Amino acid sequence: MVYSQAKVIAGGLAHIPIVIGIFYFIMTFFNKRALEYAEANKPKKVEKKVEKPQLKEKSPARTKVEAKVDIKKTTSASSEIKTELPKNQEINNIENKPMKKKHADVPVNIYRPKMPYEGTVIENYSLLKEGAIGRVNHITFDLKDSDPFLNYVEGQSIGIMPAGEDANGKPHKLRLYSIASTRHGDNFEGNTVSLCVRQLQYEKDGETINGVCSTYLCDIKPGDKVKITGPVGKEMLLPEEEDSNIVMLATGTGIAPMRAYLRRMFEASEKEKNSWNFRGKAWLFMGAPKSANLLYEEDLQRYLTNYPDNFKYTKAISREQQNTKGGRMYIQDRVLESANELFNMIEDEKTHIYLCGLKGMEPGIDEAMTKAAEEKGLNWSELRPQLKKAGRWHVETY
Repeated sequence: MVYSQAKVIAGGLAHIPIVIGIFYFIMTFFNKRALEYAEANKPKKVEKKVEKPQLKEKSPARTKVEAKVDIKKTTSASSEIKTELPKNQEINNIENKPMKKKHADVPVNIYRPKMPYEGTVIENYSLLKEGAIGRVNHITFDLKDSDPFLNYVEGQSIGIMPAGEDANGKPHKLRLYSIASTRHGDNFEGNTVSLCVRQLQYEKDGETINGVCSTYLCDIKPGDKVKITGPVGKEMLLPEEEDSNIVMLATGTGIAPMRAYLRRMFEASEKEKNSWNFRGKAWLFMGAPKSANLLYEEDLQRYLTNYPDNFKYTKAISREQQNTKGGRMYIQDRVLESANELFNMIEDEKTHIYLCGLKGMEPGIDEAMTKAAEEKGLNWSELRPQLKKAGRWHVETY
């Protein structure tokens, strides 16, 4: 069929409204989608909302502190606000306390190795009774000529530089020893310092080897000059509070700082000189191989007689006593025997524990403390660092 030009034009014009309608529909559809997309991705203004804890019925108005306390007390599993106890939170009655105090007024390094003080030996005598094992001496040095004056406090140490040279022709290195006297000295005049020294001896290739410095000290005589450094140390200091409880765990010459503590607490002449009057309880656990090796025993028995309410003394004599299993009695066995009473004291925030002696005693004490703590429902591995942080766990082993 053949159409004329006029008909073709007329037919084309007739389809224009249809095409326009289709284009209008398409534009409307895409414009709507574009607006929806823009609205959906439009940045939203964030408003800070303060959520108030829901109150049952009409409760009186509470302060922020009160509301916070209520939140901390929430323990129900269905509660909307959940809190977890910090890992280092004290367990049972052991409370989180501020970190230990700094002892800014404690003298340190008045004399150093390059410029030591030459003190004069006043006395040097054996502390052991007949039948004892080894050699342990009490040695006192005169400090009155020191300038600057070599003062110290209980729980510190001094360095001793033994005379002579080593195998390489160099001066012997200094050794540190815990001070066994109070700041006022054994004569209570404030011008001496005393040490408790055991001669080190060990076997090597069938030969007995003597410790250099310990042998030197045990052999010196009154009038001899000795190079002294220090004092050093703030780990083993006594607390300032008069009503503190002091638990002491010592073996052998580890009694040295404990002797200083006990003299400060219970010696009449010492108490007169101090503005510090001990009113707490002191408990000494002492380990020795034989009764003849117990050090300062006469003084300790006197304190027991004069201060029965303030001093307790528990001995572990390994070669003369047996533990509950029939083995030798060691200090850790005594700790287990006294677990309940001991940890009742430890749970008191006023109690400090001091450990001094050979480093080999630490594992046994740690094991005993772990078992003793378990009997009280405590975890020693968590409790010990808490005590350390609070400045209540003091260790000096060698």
